[in-house]
Amino acid sequence: MKFGIGYANTGPFAGGPGAAMLGQAAEAAGFDSVWTVEHVVYPEGYESTYPYAPDGKMPGSGDNPIPDPLVWLAFVAATTTELGLATGISLLPERHPVTYAKEVATLDNLSGGRLQLGIGIGWLKEEFEVLGVPWERRAARTEEYVEVMRALWAADNASFDGEFVTFEGMSSNPKPANGSVPITIGGHSRAAAERAGRMGNGFFPAKGDMAELAEIARTTAKEHGRDGDALDITGIHPGLFGDDMAGAVEEAAAWGLDRLVVPSFMFFRNPEESIAAMGEKIAPFVD
Repeated sequence: MKFGIGYANTGPFAGGPGAAMLGQAAEAAGFDSVWTVEHVVYPEGYESTYPYAPDGKMPGSGDNPIPDPLVWLAFVAATTTELGLATGISLLPERHPVTYAKEVATLDNLSGGRLQLGIGIGWLKEEFEVLGVPWERRAARTEEYVEVMRALWAADNASFDGEFVTFEGMSSNPKPANGSVPITIGGHSRAAAERAGRMGNGFFPAKGDMAELAEIARTTAKEHGRDGDALDITGIHPGLFGDDMAGAVEEAAAWGLDRLVVPSFMFFRNPEESIAAMGEKIAPFVD
């Protein structure tokens, strides 16, 4: 099992010293990656329903810093050597894919191929509105944007003719260190699982029936002529908070998960000591 730290660019880790400390401590403790969250703006008084809390509201408030994921990860990359850098997730339909392809490839190239791009279609309608991005058909926009970025990463003199983006004879450099950047599909719906199976390198369901969603993703991949077993599936298990770490890891593996994410809020108090202590707990299970 691999282990990551999720929602890493929040709380005491949002600023430079905290980010550097988290990255270095996570790397030393045996975590394979850190995963960021993203919101460009926080619409005060928003009415959209946050899907990961019973009250429909995301944690924190508008004055809580949420640094830009790629900028924050670039800072962490410069202070670490092997730690994986992951967006969990980036709101791809809010970005222009040609610009984002350059930004993502640059970070991946500079970090030696350590970036994993987790993407989602978004839930906060008010954020889309202020950015001037249509809320409707955001899923289709997301899927096309993935194709656009991969086309620009794959070769120079690239062309693309889609519903949302069209260009001919364009080159974007630098290229990703390994030719492309792995893309993890975020989301907890059947549609997200199927999207991961069709076009993702990985899948990150942040809630729901992990075993069922993992099976949908892998089955969909096989139905589309892809290697479902090669999907890198990241998830959560409440047992990580309890005393039976072995049982939690065993069950997560049975669900089909390849990585478990530990929420960063577990380390808000005494971060260096608590990260090291968790490292000792996960050490027997690290893949």
